[in-house]
Amino acid sequence: MVRDIRALTLEELTDDMVKLGFPQFRGKQIFSWLHEKCVLSFDEMTDIPKNMREKLAEEYYLPNCRINTKLVSQKDGTVKYLFSLDDGEYVESVVMKYKYGYSICISTQVGCKMGCTFCASAIGGFVRNLSAGEMLSEIYSAQRDLNIKINHLVLMGTGEPLDNFDNVMKLIKLITDEKGQNISMRHISLSTCGIVPKIYELAEMRLGLTLSVSLHAPNNGIRSKSMPVNGKYDIEELLKACRYYASATSRRISFEYAMIKGVNDSDECARELASRLKGMLCHVNLIPVNNVRERNYQKSTTDRQKRFSDILQSNGIPTTVRRTLGSDINASCGQLRASKRKK
Repeated sequence: MVRDIRALTLEELTDDMVKLGFPQFRGKQIFSWLHEKCVLSFDEMTDIPKNMREKLAEEYYLPNCRINTKLVSQKDGTVKYLFSLDDGEYVESVVMKYKYGYSICISTQVGCKMGCTFCASAIGGFVRNLSAGEMLSEIYSAQRDLNIKINHLVLMGTGEPLDNFDNVMKLIKLITDEKGQNISMRHISLSTCGIVPKIYELAEMRLGLTLSVSLHAPNNGIRSKSMPVNGKYDIEELLKACRYYASATSRRISFEYAMIKGVNDSDECARELASRLKGMLCHVNLIPVNNVRERNYQKSTTDRQKRFSDILQSNGIPTTVRRTLGSDINASCGQLRASKRKK
């Protein structure tokens, strides 16, 4: 069975080349072609002998995300991609420009199992995991198209990263390799809806990345209505794991909180949330909920967002309201793929 060559570490690639009868140094050459020059085919590896390129094509495949749809925001330059994969499935990625450089939000799965009711990613259900090579291809394809260097990676697109744990960990190892893209671990954010056992496992790895936890409610009653995962790992279990993660890594956790009008945005909710998070090394990121045609949620008013933020901050919880980027192109992940599936 042919393997994803882009998903191999430098050590794995070097070992493979030796096993195939090629000089050890070829592993480093090929790794550079894959992760520095980000080639799309073996034929582009011009300093690799033709017979060796032919052998690589027999033994491996090189996954590539091809641009199906590209939307560019006229408001802030945010770029949203719908990529087609080799098997005909689709994933989305979003590139955002900040003062500190370019950030990309990528998908980790085709579809999602988690079923959060405010998220377009769950529409259509789960199809499969993405390989490390496919996730890397999202990054490399965007860089190549825009002629830029990505320096911040956000694992917050379609899918639950901790449900694709092994492939995501391989992605992180590859994207931070100094002989590849060399993205700093501190410039990587991983978002989870709350797969508690994997949070503990991630904590023990002490990677130095930023963990973002999709909380979206101050109690089990509200959270269970919109996030089925809460039925398996309730808010008490989740926050216990988060406290452990913050303590073990000395890294601040970012809690994502979608502000939904009349659902989770009351003063009482804010005070309860502040009480839950008191004493934890954390930050709350308030997110005006996205308008998704298939859902009936409405975003909280600007005044309500500010009031909610003020209550949290007055109780010692650092809080910001996320700036909306790409609002004119529906830049939240899942919406473009859902539209494509309908067509």
